[in-house]
Amino acid sequence: MDLQNELMKRTAMFNTYWQQYLQIKKPATLYEAARHLPFAGGKRIRPFLTTVACESVSGDAQKALPFAAGLELMHNFTLVHDDIMDHSMLRRNLPTVHVKFGEPAAILSGDLLFAKSFEAILGTSVDFSMFKQLQQDFIDCVIAICEGQQLDIEFEQRKTVPEQEYLDMISKKTGALFELSSKGGGLIGGGNPQEVAALQTYGMALGLAFQIWDDYLDMSSTATTLGKDIGNDIRNGKKTLIAVHCLSHATGKEKRLLDDIFGNRSASEHDVTKVYDLFRELGSVEYAQQRALHYVNQAKDAITVLKPSDAKELLHQLIDYIIQREK
Repeated sequence: MDLQNELMKRTAMFNTYWQQYLQIKKPATLYEAARHLPFAGGKRIRPFLTTVACESVSGDAQKALPFAAGLELMHNFTLVHDDIMDHSMLRRNLPTVHVKFGEPAAILSGDLLFAKSFEAILGTSVDFSMFKQLQQDFIDCVIAICEGQQLDIEFEQRKTVPEQEYLDMISKKTGALFELSSKGGGLIGGGNPQEVAALQTYGMALGLAFQIWDDYLDMSSTATTLGKDIGNDIRNGKKTLIAVHCLSHATGKEKRLLDDIFGNRSASEHDVTKVYDLFRELGSVEYAQQRALHYVNQAKDAITVLKPSDAKELLHQLIDYIIQREK
């Protein structure tokens, strides 16, 4: 099966399905703000992962759609609030929600998407004990994302962060949602404990690789290609894996350059480029790429227990897509 064709086909199907949770009501501004990011596009990797994971254990992907919708609504809620906290101006090549609608409306629209995510998972057709487990996993995932985001913010105020602390942070902020997407699909599809555990491991490893690669794209792409601000990670002092590695290896004038620019919200584009050049010179970019490949291999190893199927092949192709994408 071809991943790109399947992504397009399933994204179109999913977009038709989840619009039922995003209908305009009164006050219209609130709902327009809530729809702004979801209707601006997006890769829909998490709902894709949920439905394919469901099929990989011989389940019906249609049964996984409500849960997938809940996950994507939750993901969009986090983006709205993240953009406020990061002072981002651009997302998916459009003004961020707080820029277009104002910060109060953006906060409320994020809250609305959060509530809608729980509304969506109510439609998951499983027995009561399974629903309780999915709901608890969903709640635990939201908590993990909040913890991860707070750690990310706190790291901005620190000069250095050990790599393991960074990995713990992204396992919460990003990995948890990928993990639940994959695990939830396996549970809804009726997978046995070994299969569900394999999909859970796969999802976390995929999420870690995704985030590390995302950090790389933030410094190697363009705003037009990526659809969001470039350079904000430097100005905000974001402790990406690239930055963590560079900060721990910089000495002398390299360290002084980082002290002057990294975390300086007034840094010029020229200054940001200096930091990006230093990242490359100290091998930090290459190191992050190798770490992403480590998690790619971990994800591939995890799903060896699944029976051969078109869905399993798509899971394999998704792993490679994660570190080959340009946005």
